[in-house]
Amino acid sequence: MLNRRLTSAALGLAALALVATSCSAGGTTASSTTAAGQTLTIGMPNGSQTDNSNPFMNTSSAMSLGYAFAIYEPLVQVNPIKPSQAPVPWLAESWKWSDDFTSIVFTIRDGVKWSDGEALTAKDVAYSISLRKDKDALNMSALPYKDVTTEGKTVTVTFKSSQFVNQNKVLNLFVVPEHIWSKIADPTTDLNQKPIGSGPYTLKSWTPQAAILVANTSYWGGKPAVPELRYTGYNDNNALTTALVNGDAQWGWTFIADYENVYISKDKAHNTFWAPAGLGIDTLYLNTETAPFKDVALRKALNMVIDRAAVHTTATSGVFPQLESITGLPTPAGDDYVAAPYANKKFAVDVDGAKKVLADAGYKLDGATLKDPSGTAVTFKLTDPTGWSDYLTSLQLVADAVKPLGITATVEGMNADAWFAAIANGDFQATMHWTDAGATPWDMYSDIMDGAQYVALGQKANWNFGRFQNADATKALATFATSTDKAARKTALDMAQKVFVEQVPAIAMVARPTAAEFSTKNYVGWPSADDPYNQPQPTGPQASQILMKLKPASK
Repeated sequence: MLNRRLTSAALGLAALALVATSCSAGGTTASSTTAAGQTLTIGMPNGSQTDNSNPFMNTSSAMSLGYAFAIYEPLVQVNPIKPSQAPVPWLAESWKWSDDFTSIVFTIRDGVKWSDGEALTAKDVAYSISLRKDKDALNMSALPYKDVTTEGKTVTVTFKSSQFVNQNKVLNLFVVPEHIWSKIADPTTDLNQKPIGSGPYTLKSWTPQAAILVANTSYWGGKPAVPELRYTGYNDNNALTTALVNGDAQWGWTFIADYENVYISKDKAHNTFWAPAGLGIDTLYLNTETAPFKDVALRKALNMVIDRAAVHTTATSGVFPQLESITGLPTPAGDDYVAAPYANKKFAVDVDGAKKVLADAGYKLDGATLKDPSGTAVTFKLTDPTGWSDYLTSLQLVADAVKPLGITATVEGMNADAWFAAIANGDFQATMHWTDAGATPWDMYSDIMDGAQYVALGQKANWNFGRFQNADATKALATFATSTDKAARKTALDMAQKVFVEQVPAIAMVARPTAAEFSTKNYVGWPSADDPYNQPQPTGPQASQILMKLKPASK
């Protein structure tokens, strides 16, 4: 389950950065021989596939395995692990937002051709965006489009509301050829078995065993160094792990619990794992409308006794980056957004401090049992789906952490469908769930505590599962999303952090990475901690950028 959640997150967020320039990230030196000409095998643990290359269908082979993004390209590359970094021109050579972020003008790059030889123009871009505007099923980011117009090589897109917090979703839109898709009766269901794109690769063949792509000889960004890509669907995590360890696959993403011993140690010189965090987190949602978490004192105390290092090492096997800032913002993606009062303030286990918070709020120990001010023993249930081992382990760490406070907490696994219904309806006490990761911290904070997301218990919530209500937080999040003034946005975000820290609407547990395994044996130039030009997964718009950064490894 851990792998499925990370993969879906990567599909939603993948916008990346840097022009297709030569860069090495393997630490190799020049030599007389190279690995030029080697096929690069990309694997995902998503099982058998069907011959479907529709980029608008998340269930298609092209999207599941990721090869859609070697064929179809975004307007702009943005970097989710360095959100304050300037985006990089791609199919659009430039763009300009209006001051209120209700419109954007793209200037489309000259000299780009579709793989069938036709020129890519502003009309193709306008058509691609209009498809999403006119068909809700294709508008996967639910953007509130208003109008789309063209003039020469420019495309103007207007929206019904400010898109400041959605700007990366707009920049990251991929483009399809109008002369192909305008002839498709239903773009929501068409299999698109002969895809025509602008990207660095074209589909050569498709079988249930593999999709084979070859370099696009007329690619606008130059000649790709990798001549052939082989995309393979493995039956499960174990099968892909074996392929990565054996070298049968050289790029992919699967959760490997003991990755240092299982994967890295098999070829320390080349096998690489990187899991950078964006602005999304896993959080413990607390039902703030029912006991015991209706009381902020108990929420504060719980926040003070959780060991984030243990969640990182024990629950996620060191894969998910540890959260340190008390604002809940991951490092380094969120560093530029941390409000001044919280700079360098980190989570630390403080059992004695938690006991004092509870005592000051009227809680008392009756023997070894903590009782609230009304005399009721404090207990609660932690729930998540059975089989989600990382989440259930995290919940057990929480249950263990509150024992010294005199609190009894139990962990209960549920059927996944029942759990999804329960959290949406508010039928829980404490549960672990993820947040979105956007271009700014707004998504994370809005998902947790936005009053605009509030619905009463028993009604279906999309976010704010804990039903937290705070006028300051709601106003701050609305201001941040709509203001045209940078100073006002900063003030608003500072207020949102203040509410998050002081009112503890939920418990920030661990950062959510965009992780991948890759080998530097044949190719170097992968994104890395030393060169974090993008996140490393193969299933997102960043794929075209990564593929064009790869160079043969020296031998």
